[in-house]
Amino acid sequence: MATLTVGDVAPEFTLPTAGGGEVSLAELRGRATKGVIVYFYPSAGTPGCTTQACDFKDSYASLEQAGYIVVGISPDSIAKLDSFAEREGLPFTLASDPDKTVLEAYGAWGEKKLYGKLVVGVIRSTFVVDGDGTIALAQYNVRATGHVAKLKRDLGLS
Repeated sequence: MATLTVGDVAPEFTLPTAGGGEVSLAELRGRATKGVIVYFYPSAGTPGCTTQACDFKDSYASLEQAGYIVVGISPDSIAKLDSFAEREGLPFTLASDPDKTVLEAYGAWGEKKLYGKLVVGVIRSTFVVDGDGTIALAQYNVRATGHVAKLKRDLGLS
């Protein structure tokens, strides 16, 4: 599995989103003054993914005020993302990558340990992409709990 590091060119993407639209990294980069936070999570509605999404929701205003746009990507269906976004009141975009092309391009799909077993799946990961399309921050195997607070510290926001 290839991983991305700071300074790499971020893989471009255009994906369908909850709510019936689509999102592209190029369009997001054009709107963000500081960068785009792209986070990959395994499955909408599970306890860990809900914790992480709600942490992003709780920090969304401060991230947005600092010039960042947040987008969450999972292999979930649009229907599942719609339900998750509505149930949790998420203010940021959730995108669907069912064929895992974007997940693979970012190194967020591959072997991982789950309850002591080696499985293939989504590797919980977060990236910050700057306005030039370069990876400014790459974090793999992040924890669902406390990750957003650490991310904000890493970005100098807390």
